[in-house]
Amino acid sequence: MVSSDEPLPHDLRHETGPFDVIGDVHGCHVELVHLLRELGYSTDGVHPDGRKVVFVGDLVDRGPDTPGVLRLAMAMVAAGNAVSVRGNHEEKLVRALKGHAVQLNHGLEQSMEQLARETPEFRAEALAFCDSLVPHFVLDGGRLVIAHAGLPESYHGRESARTRSLALWGVSTGRHDSRGFPVRYPWARDYRGAAMVLYGHTPVEEPEWVNGTLCLDTGCVFGGRLTALRYPEREIVSVPARRAWYRQ
Repeated sequence: MVSSDEPLPHDLRHETGPFDVIGDVHGCHVELVHLLRELGYSTDGVHPDGRKVVFVGDLVDRGPDTPGVLRLAMAMVAAGNAVSVRGNHEEKLVRALKGHAVQLNHGLEQSMEQLARETPEFRAEALAFCDSLVPHFVLDGGRLVIAHAGLPESYHGRESARTRSLALWGVSTGRHDSRGFPVRYPWARDYRGAAMVLYGHTPVEEPEWVNGTLCLDTGCVFGGRLTALRYPEREIVSVPARRAWYRQ
């Protein structure tokens, strides 16, 4: 029986930073290594000032080296130098690796092809890692919330099917923009919470603060940039994609 005072998986309020929060990587291993170097991390993912990486999810799919990204992220998490929330692409990859019937599209086909060239042991480790990820984190005494698709204040710190759905997917309007991306309901426009919310999921050309929230997905896999926010400094650091790896 779980003790009532045992912290829930999303509760990292005791983790106070400083953090480097990294947007959607999508299998772009070379760009991730480049960004970590720009942020001051060593080749084995350690920062001399004790900083910690927080990934906003969608480490996988679409890009050229999902296994490489997972190796690096898993090693950093295991060493205590990073944490990651679950993105919708990890959600679907977990289902595929478990043998469920899922459509191999939106970049999942690349991940499955790349992982098929890896050992069964690595595939099992990758599955266990992705399946362990939770949809959102509350950090720094409640002052920072990380959720892949963002999260309205009333769901911060809650465990429910609705919280999970919002954190992973957001709310679709049923429309698509000029680039072909789904248009999500602009929850940040109505956000008035005290916590800073950092997220990804829907690519933007440039990060823009909206009511204390910031989207860090700057479309690296589509030829944009891979972006991080230094917290609490609020300094944006980004590196360019080597090329457009995936066409929507």
